[in-house]
Amino acid sequence: MEQNGAQMEPATGSGRSKRSAGVKQPLLLTLAVLVAVVAGGVESYTVPRDTDILLPDGFFKRMRGLFAERAYEDAFGAGATGPELADEAPPAAPVDTSHLDSPPKPKLVEDWPKVKHSFGQVTAVTIDLQGNPVIFHRGSRTWTMESFNDSHHYQHIAEGPIPENTIATLAAADGAVLEERGAGIFYMPHGLTIDRNGNMWLTDVALHQVFKFMPGRDYPAITLGHRFEPGASKSHLCKPTAVAVASTGEIFVADGYCNSRLLKFNAAGRLIRTIPQPPEFLSLQTPHGLALLEHLDMVCVADRENMRVVCPRAGLQTSYGEGTQAATIQEPDLGRVFDVAAYGDLVYAVNGPTSPMIPVRGFTIDPRSETIIDHWGKFENPHSITFCPNGSAMYVTEIGPNRVWKFTLTV
Repeated sequence: MEQNGAQMEPATGSGRSKRSAGVKQPLLLTLAVLVAVVAGGVESYTVPRDTDILLPDGFFKRMRGLFAERAYEDAFGAGATGPELADEAPPAAPVDTSHLDSPPKPKLVEDWPKVKHSFGQVTAVTIDLQGNPVIFHRGSRTWTMESFNDSHHYQHIAEGPIPENTIATLAAADGAVLEERGAGIFYMPHGLTIDRNGNMWLTDVALHQVFKFMPGRDYPAITLGHRFEPGASKSHLCKPTAVAVASTGEIFVADGYCNSRLLKFNAAGRLIRTIPQPPEFLSLQTPHGLALLEHLDMVCVADRENMRVVCPRAGLQTSYGEGTQAATIQEPDLGRVFDVAAYGDLVYAVNGPTSPMIPVRGFTIDPRSETIIDHWGKFENPHSITFCPNGSAMYVTEIGPNRVWKFTLTV
């Protein structure tokens, strides 16, 4: 490695032709040179006059400089010139736990929506750029035991796509429908998110695909997976459940009911990472929802059938830490976690029917201390949760009853 322009140069000169075949101690002489350098006696040390060891001019000065620079980096490198010069990652910043004493608590808005809706199974909710909730629902279609065979192939292709609109934008103020779209496209809707550029990302578990729709467009700009083809290869998906999009443009896909893995793509849709992968010690079982905490470099997963939330490194800021042990939140009352959403340093989650002993409700989680710090709400079958970016509201959707709940946050 180059250090401030100092490099080891190959030995040159006429002395190369004067080597004697009878020398038997070059190693001892080399060790003597290194001992002298470490001891700081470079200026006074004289190399034995042996023509078998001929070194370039300035060798000892350069070696002393290299040792001095390495010692400086070991002591001050991470703070003086950046973490890339240090052998280890910089120490983590102290964790501020003041927010754990009184985390923002969701409070139900009793009279919202002010109008009645007749949605199908409401599988997802997200927020558009105007701060309005946007939902993804199944219209007249339902997911039953007969919807898929044992190899995860959808069994009702002949019925065609859902004829009704499946995407509805609601007014944040009163819940009235502002816009509807998506008729004749989807077969079994599941996940929905809108990124900071207004792009809409949707998953269809029957199609085994993920779609990116740009604002105002009716044809997807990116399609991941193969139509009606479940699979576990790099280009296949199998019942993908959710998408999270980072500010860097990187895309995380929860894949899903069959493959139980996370796939990370670049902004163009090229696969760049699979989670978990060796030597990563992480086993997922139906990753059902995703939440990004970019400032903590975490992607938190609703690991549904493992009845926990896990937060591996997202690898957005640096690849350091990828594959290390994920933060894990698992408590006896957590049950099957259906979705997660990020708010500041916290993760809010909803569980679903698990057992008569476990209430169906919401949870407030601190991923850094790996603890549940609050409980809230009461539901029957929640499926999705999201926050307004400014924290003014939180929304939860349910499948049976098919509806949307609005909450505000109080401290």
